[in-house]
Amino acid sequence: MSREYVDKYLAETQEIVNKISREEIVKSISILKTLREQQGRLFILGVGGSAANASHAVNDFRKIGGIETYAPTDNVSELTARTNDEGWETTFCEWLKTSRIQKQDAVMVFSVGGGSETTSLNIVNALKLAKVQGSRIISIVSRNGGYAKEVSDACILIPVVDEKRITPHAEGWQGVIWHLLVNAIV
Repeated sequence: MSREYVDKYLAETQEIVNKISREEIVKSISILKTLREQQGRLFILGVGGSAANASHAVNDFRKIGGIETYAPTDNVSELTARTNDEGWETTFCEWLKTSRIQKQDAVMVFSVGGGSETTSLNIVNALKLAKVQGSRIISIVSRNGGYAKEVSDACILIPVVDEKRITPHAEGWQGVIWHLLVNAIV
């Protein structure tokens, strides 16, 4: 049973390799190169496991990619204060307002579903603000991509290959993709 599961999971991983959009990855690379040339900042948003990925990606984009990069979830004191005082739905957009997000900046979203009218509203509201400010948006999402896919300048959609393993594939592939992007711009 264990070997069978391993073979299935790795076969699904190979299926994702074959299906993922190379065009959207290339668009993302182009956005990141322009962002660095224009000395814009990159803000990475994620919740749950995607927040942990955002923290790791901040390090890589800063240290390896040479882009000034931040994640609002890296400051748990501010995040929880905003959640307590203002509500979860506005945590990221209010953080971006304080960071004075501008046109030359970009937002990168790590999310399994990409947000909707009922889920990940903090991501949805942050993306609405980013659009108003004219910032570029890159998303690495799965399922149907949700709101993030609708508003992104580049959306890397992790294909659903098995309904039971959407989250592990989505969050695992966030790491594969951000490492690809970081190393493509050096």
